[in-house]
Amino acid sequence: MPLRLDASAPGFEKEFSAFLGRNRDTDENVDRVVAGIVADVRARGDAAVVDYTAKFDWAGITAANMRISDAERSAVAAQATAAQREALTFAAKRIEAFHRALMPKDVDFTDATGTRLGARYRPVDAAGVYVPGGTAAYPSSVLMNIVPAKVAGVGRIVMVVPTPGGTLNPLVMLAAEIAGADEVWRIGGAQAVAALAYGTQSIRPVDKITGPGNAYVAAAKRRVFGQVGIDLIAGPSEILVVADRHNDPQWIAADLLSQAEHDPSSQSVLIADDAAFADAVVRAVEAELKTLDRAEIASASWRDNGAVILVPDLAAAPPIVDAIAAEHVELAMEVAEAEVLSQKIRHAGAIFLGRHTPEAIGDYVAGTNHVLPTSRAARFSGGLGVADFLKRTSLVSCTPQSLAALGPSAVALADAEGLGAHGRSVSLRLQSR
Repeated sequence: MPLRLDASAPGFEKEFSAFLGRNRDTDENVDRVVAGIVADVRARGDAAVVDYTAKFDWAGITAANMRISDAERSAVAAQATAAQREALTFAAKRIEAFHRALMPKDVDFTDATGTRLGARYRPVDAAGVYVPGGTAAYPSSVLMNIVPAKVAGVGRIVMVVPTPGGTLNPLVMLAAEIAGADEVWRIGGAQAVAALAYGTQSIRPVDKITGPGNAYVAAAKRRVFGQVGIDLIAGPSEILVVADRHNDPQWIAADLLSQAEHDPSSQSVLIADDAAFADAVVRAVEAELKTLDRAEIASASWRDNGAVILVPDLAAAPPIVDAIAAEHVELAMEVAEAEVLSQKIRHAGAIFLGRHTPEAIGDYVAGTNHVLPTSRAARFSGGLGVADFLKRTSLVSCTPQSLAALGPSAVALADAEGLGAHGRSVSLRLQSR
């Protein structure tokens, strides 16, 4: 059974703090294994990638067949049904439209001193996209990573995806085709992350790596950060549903399990203001579990990491929501009420407002991105977007007159910091007037 907490009960703060302190992320053993893999790929390149891929995914891998040719990709993608192609195309167009709206604009102006100031946004040259491919196939993740990179203007997009047993998933290949991946490689795990970061004899390195993965992928991204940029360290999936008693318990149960089925380490939390309704949801979860193909995974997640938190009134929910800082937050109530409550929430990867907005709609076709911060990282970061594939370069241009206005203060600050050459580079120009 999931953890039950009552915000009105004595001892709630202590129990809630313990709940927040649970660690569902990478352990030290994983990090040690990943450190060895990354170092080996740096040293041996293709040979190391082939060895680890043969060990973990497919014995038939060679340096010659690591890359999936465009012809092979298209042939496999053609196996998808017309309905699947239509759905992926529909989703891609919505994702593109939303992310185009997020594109920042260059800034260029002259201030009161006559100094020109500005900022230009330019894409990274090459991005590596990691697509999970172990326990399930995720064509949606292909779109969520590649489409924003394309919108940002990235010139080279390299996709890596594990192919257990050597089998290519038609929907993943189709999504790569629709989104516009420039290269697709049949490798995954820490070895793929290392190959993207450092390059091998066959794979040219990239500048940024994005995309979710398992604990080994997360640990590898953490280890190569600095050599390349990364989007975020994606931990186990999370959903927090704030629901009033007017909801259908079966709907809420299905929402909670939509993330629980990802992984035994995933977390599903219900915040409710009615004990009878909360009990009904718990019963509905148990009934729904009997129908799921991934029931074993979802059951473990709900049993070990799930929680039901009772509050005296939903107006008391925002501080609890902010403390959890979940990846996905559903506000299952009337839309007007959800909007008011959402304005009081500061920490969430994504917020879904109203009874008819299940989190799963955001995973696929809403248009927003489903690569989101987990493990309370929503306190300091947001989800993947075009900004992750852009760099901001500042511009400064002084005239003799504006330098005269700015220079004395710059010299004074340089002298105060004991950096004489800094001050002299300005004062020499001031003296020449």
